[in-house]
Amino acid sequence: MATITAEMVKNLRAATGAGMMDCKKALSESEGDMDKALDYLRKKGIATAQKRAGRETKNGVVMSYIHMDKIGVLLEVNCETDFVAKNDDFVEFARNVAMHICATNPLAVTEDDVPAAVVEKEREIYMGQVLEMGKPENIAGKIVDGKIAKFLKDNCLVNQPFVKNPDITVGDLLTETIGKTGENISIRRFSRFVLGEE
Repeated sequence: MATITAEMVKNLRAATGAGMMDCKKALSESEGDMDKALDYLRKKGIATAQKRAGRETKNGVVMSYIHMDKIGVLLEVNCETDFVAKNDDFVEFARNVAMHICATNPLAVTEDDVPAAVVEKEREIYMGQVLEMGKPENIAGKIVDGKIAKFLKDNCLVNQPFVKNPDITVGDLLTETIGKTGENISIRRFSRFVLGEE
């Protein structure tokens, strides 16, 4: 059995923002291995997020982010209580997501939010490209389905690699924040404005 020092707990807490007891338990479960402890905490965060998924989110913040007076984002992020809406982890999460939206210009929060007309238009374009390459129609459909899946992954906020840490998606960041705050959190909607664009 590995000895868990206060320094190890402190380092894991600094890396994850998880509670002291959660960090100590994660290190104990992973026999002092920092990488395994990080994985343990991420899995715990995912489990916590799944448990809380059905709970209503009626509080939260409207976060604004403006980049060089040229691009602006308004973002609504909801949580269960006013207490969490004022929590530093929650506010930082909302700020990071607003900054991410400013940088990446997603079409929608999730795949379900992408208008069907947009998906259909992309499907037509991809089908034209694939048929132009001389692919048979029975194979073309599968290729187009793959291209649509990639289009949705690239253009939906929760699927995108997070700009400050491309190893995780915005959805992963959301799950981690749910684990830290202990409440259900949802990204409700956003608007992105670019100076001079209609």
